[in-house]
Amino acid sequence: MAKKEYVPLFETRKVKGRILFRCVAASIFLGICFIIMYRIRYFPVGGKAERWTWIGLFLSELWFSFYWLLTTVCRWNAVIRIPFIHRLSQRFGKELPGIDIFVCTADPLIEPPSLVVNTVLSMMAYDYPPEKLSVYLSDDGGSNLTFYAMLEAANFSKTWLPFCKKFQVESTSPEAYFRTASELVNVQEWLSVKKLYEDMKMRIETTIKLNQIPEYIQKQHKGFREWDFVLSKHDHQSILQILIDGRGTNAADIEGNPLPTLVYLAREKRPQYHHHFKAGSMNALIRVSSKITNAPIILNVDCDMYSNNSKTIKSSLCIFMDEEKGDEIGYVQFPQCFFNLTKNEIYGSSLRVMLQLEVLGFDANGGPSYMGSGCFHRRETLCGKKYEKNYKVDWKKINDKKVNESASFLEETCKVLASCTFEHNTPWGKEMGLKYGTPVEDVVTGMSIQCNGWKSIYLNPEREGFLGVAPITLLQNLVQHKRWVEGVLQLFFSRYCPLLYGHRKIPLKLQLIYSTHHLWAANCLATWYIVVVPCLCLLKGISLFPKV
Repeated sequence: MAKKEYVPLFETRKVKGRILFRCVAASIFLGICFIIMYRIRYFPVGGKAERWTWIGLFLSELWFSFYWLLTTVCRWNAVIRIPFIHRLSQRFGKELPGIDIFVCTADPLIEPPSLVVNTVLSMMAYDYPPEKLSVYLSDDGGSNLTFYAMLEAANFSKTWLPFCKKFQVESTSPEAYFRTASELVNVQEWLSVKKLYEDMKMRIETTIKLNQIPEYIQKQHKGFREWDFVLSKHDHQSILQILIDGRGTNAADIEGNPLPTLVYLAREKRPQYHHHFKAGSMNALIRVSSKITNAPIILNVDCDMYSNNSKTIKSSLCIFMDEEKGDEIGYVQFPQCFFNLTKNEIYGSSLRVMLQLEVLGFDANGGPSYMGSGCFHRRETLCGKKYEKNYKVDWKKINDKKVNESASFLEETCKVLASCTFEHNTPWGKEMGLKYGTPVEDVVTGMSIQCNGWKSIYLNPEREGFLGVAPITLLQNLVQHKRWVEGVLQLFFSRYCPLLYGHRKIPLKLQLIYSTHHLWAANCLATWYIVVVPCLCLLKGISLFPKV
């Protein structure tokens, strides 16, 4: 019998305009050569001040030339990926794997529960079999207000999910949908669901404003008893509640269809133990989810980044489940797009150059870095598994694995996995999970996965997969950029320097591309010199140019 012809689930295409870009790059390189020749040939022989100023300008120009060379390596052979979702559905049908979705929040004052609820609901409403979908919320604030909001979300999902499925809603965040919906397919039903959402939103916001949950509500769910033992948000026990058990017969929407599993987790915190911020939160979710649902694919998003494309999961699975190239892929990264950008966007918050140009170059040379949100991982890669040449995934075997324990049993037994002491004398934070000890744990984690032999892929569909909140004020931008540049510059001078940590593990081009981002902050020194020193020289009458 003849072997079936291989039909890929995704295609790799070269970006348009490559020849034009290379011509421009060649002309810039020629200009750089002329500048260097000029600086050497016309080196001043006069005063001491002129010579040192000239040397400083020459060194600054050499630095910019070097940095331009790094960015050109990144952009030289950029590619884009095109998934074929219809082929995935035809080929695998009911054999699609389970997906665990992690949503992280830290403070109910900075990240309002109503915002978190919208993100969670948008994740639950994906165009994907609900029995194979599980959403986990990590509440590092340990707030009973956030827990109450999740109960409201669980109840509203019974109406919202069938509504999204019936009318093929793409932007599945209720707030975003009702804010932007222009065509009303069924006015009466639309108004009914909108009223339910607005009532839920009002109850949540009223409860937050009063900072108190009514007694009759607290009596409706056993989970509120956990807060009787909470001393503060920095000192409390593990709180784990399975709000919707997708395996049960009671987990159904108003039309009788199954609902996704929904889990609330507030990991244990004690003042004497370091909790490692988001990295510690993610690692606790990895361990807890491995006992409850143990899906082979994990998606993590920030609490302010909602789903804007119902086909995002299937797009990523086109990469993972491709028979020839999929087994070597460790994670699939989507761009971080934003819905609140100002008209003129004077601070460049969209990161357009990086997300629409430079990351495409990353993708062509081993894969993009992990950006901390909007990323699909194989569970094995986050658990430290190294890629082996003959590695093959048996998706049918993975799907046969089921958890038989009851929800109440899992709630009690899994709390220890989120305790402060569980990670002591274990590889967690070092060889397993997200890496500790750096403010940019996502970059280090992604690079370590690639050093373990895995590749990554960047997917940027026409309709954005996720939309979040961007900093739009000068102060917000300064704080964010300060954190980024400090973090990546520290990495370059640490043991995680890509030229050392990635030596003989990842391609040299990928090492250089990582260095482009890590050395971004160092540009400030050369920029400062070129902006300030020539002005001072002109004021002092020091010549910067050769005499005619």
